[in-house]
Amino acid sequence: MTTVKILSGGAAQGLVRGLTDALKARTGFGISGEFGAVGLMADKLRAGTPADLVILTQALLAKLAEEKLVAPSSITDVGRVETALAVRSRDPKVTVKTEADLREVLRGADAIYVPDTKASTAGQHVAKVLDQFGIAYEVASRLKIFPNGATAMRELAASTAQRPIGCTQATEIIATDGIALSGLLPPGCELVTMYTAGVTARAAHPNEAAALIALLAGADHRELRQRAGFSG
Repeated sequence: MTTVKILSGGAAQGLVRGLTDALKARTGFGISGEFGAVGLMADKLRAGTPADLVILTQALLAKLAEEKLVAPSSITDVGRVETALAVRSRDPKVTVKTEADLREVLRGADAIYVPDTKASTAGQHVAKVLDQFGIAYEVASRLKIFPNGATAMRELAASTAQRPIGCTQATEIIATDGIALSGLLPPGCELVTMYTAGVTARAAHPNEAAALIALLAGADHRELRQRAGFSG
C-alpha cells in the first residue's frame, strides 16, 4: 500500500493511529513514518529524510516554513497538549495542586521517567522545572531519560521501582497501556503546547498529506482529538 510518510512529535502518535482507517477510506493511502522528540524530527527533515507531512510544535513549523522546508499555506493547528504526570495503573494517583506539591512528588520518587531533556518539548520542560526547584542535582541519579515520551511511558509501565513517576505530554500518557494520567502540572509549572501540521516542500504525495491534515484538524474528529488528549 502507498503511504503518506510523516515525521511527527510523539504527542500526535495516538491521534494519527486513530485516523489510519479514515485516511485509507478517503484516499486509499496508509500512514508510515516516525514519531519522536520534535527537535530530532525537525532535524531529520532538514537532513533530507523523505516525508510528506510533519506534525510538530507551532514554533518549529514556523521555523521550517522560514527554511522553505514546509509549505506555509498548508500549516494548520491540530490542538493543544498539556504536560502531565503519569503513574503505573496499579499505583495510587498523586495529587499535585501547587509547586510545593510537585517538588515533593519529584523528590519522593525513586525513579522519574521522562523523554529526551534536550530535544523533546516535555523533556526540556522537566529539566527546567527541576532547575527551578533547585533539585536537579538531587534527583539526577533517579532520572530515567528515553528518546521520546512514548518510550519513557512504556518503561514506566514496566518499572520495578517502588515509587516511580513519569512526566511527559498527556497524549503520550493516554496512549500507553499500563499507566494512568495522574494530573496536570500545577500553576507556575504548567506547559501547554500547540501542535501544528504542514505539508513538506518535497512531498511526494502532497494531496494525500493535505487530506490527512484535514482529518487531523477537522470538526468531524474533535471527539477523537479530545480522547487522545488534545484540546482547543
